[in-house]
Amino acid sequence: MRRLLPLVLLLFAGGCDSRSDAGAVVVSAIGGAPALADPARGSLTTPDRLLLDSAAQGLVRFDAAGQIEPGLAERWTVLDDGRSYIFRIRDATWSDGKPVTAAEVVAILKRQLSPASRNPLRPFLTAIHEIVEMTPEVIEVRLTRPRPDLLKLFAQPELAIVRARPPGGSGPFRAGAIPQGGVMLRPSFDPSRADDEDATAPPPQASVRLIGERAAKAILHFQHRDSDLVTGGSFADWPLLAQASIPPATVRVDPAAGVFGLAIADRTGFLADPGNRAAIAQVIDRDAIVAAFAPGWAATLSILPEQLDSAAPPAVPTWQQAGALNLSPAERVRQWRQMHPLPLYLRVAVPAGPGATILYGHVAAALVRIGIVPQRVALAEPADLRLVDAVAPYDSARWYLAMACQPCGDTAQAALDAARDAPTLAERARHIADADAALAADVAFVPIARPLRWSLVSVRLKAWAGNPRAWHPLNRLRTDTN
Repeated sequence: MRRLLPLVLLLFAGGCDSRSDAGAVVVSAIGGAPALADPARGSLTTPDRLLLDSAAQGLVRFDAAGQIEPGLAERWTVLDDGRSYIFRIRDATWSDGKPVTAAEVVAILKRQLSPASRNPLRPFLTAIHEIVEMTPEVIEVRLTRPRPDLLKLFAQPELAIVRARPPGGSGPFRAGAIPQGGVMLRPSFDPSRADDEDATAPPPQASVRLIGERAAKAILHFQHRDSDLVTGGSFADWPLLAQASIPPATVRVDPAAGVFGLAIADRTGFLADPGNRAAIAQVIDRDAIVAAFAPGWAATLSILPEQLDSAAPPAVPTWQQAGALNLSPAERVRQWRQMHPLPLYLRVAVPAGPGATILYGHVAAALVRIGIVPQRVALAEPADLRLVDAVAPYDSARWYLAMACQPCGDTAQAALDAARDAPTLAERARHIADADAALAADVAFVPIARPLRWSLVSVRLKAWAGNPRAWHPLNRLRTDTN
């Protein structure tokens, strides 16, 4: 605590005028030091994802607005009613200058999607039947069933085409280490301009210095005009902004799509009964939780934000329907305690950070009001209620329901499996609607809001744009260096 005191005091002081529009763009990504990590080994941190997206790239990429743009593939064609995607690989080179071939791209994608891979996107790409090299410049991705959102998955950093030996990619930047765990990203050589007599070396401001650090330190650097962008902010760090002298115009909140709520992680004991789970969902004051954070952050009662690709509108929680619950939450706990005289404990898993403490305080107070003793535990520890805070990588209702099913009942799981394997989009939509209704009846998840994602953006980054993916490629921050 003593080590944090000077930092906290500095956050209270100082101003944040605009930085000079010269030199490399300095980006503070909330998290640890960035590393060129392999997505097949598991989930990546925000700094790791930014580095991977910068030094490598997928077949396609996201632009500043979260829309699809060409990446390693210069163009593509969708055939066979959405069951075949043909990509033409552009004239690209690896970081060592050697040309990228279709055969290498195929091998790398197959590894990321293999059964042994722990790539977090692999469970949502089971429709891919095979990936084949058609010519040295063309590959085909063949599907067993149509998936309209496939390009949004291919645009994610987790599916960037990165080579293991020697490590590197064909992204918009070449990465070089700098002191204190950061990375200097300089624009890559563009083969298409090799013979252009007017081509000049990229200006210094086209480079990016990427640093991974704690939220408090990142805010401090931005406040003192030592950085241009703080990215990767979440609800856990949001309260720190209230204590810093940050111009309101530089605080940007993404319209992030995704899931934010409590999964019923342990369905034994008190939580084995769906009526008891509904009592927990009913007693949590969502409006009070979101009011304690950002203006405009809205609460929600449904897992789905809208109908999306479901055959029905978002399911209404059963506990919200009139007459659905014949006992109040407090009465349910009282009856449970009559049969189980020991104190009723529920472990609530949330991350570290002041925002998580605020969230836990609201959840704990709600549990105490009905006679439950709450216990705060870390996200990775065994828990009864576990926070799920995730931005949707693509716009399918099945992703939302799969995130909420951690775990869920047999009926909901069977419907989710049927939706995954459905041969047509119409059948998929019907199974998704069934899964949504089953999850609502099962009360496997307690929705609270949509994810809160924020950034601090200096005026020199004129191309920064909020988007539902809450993703901001480092080569799309400035209008004059894209």
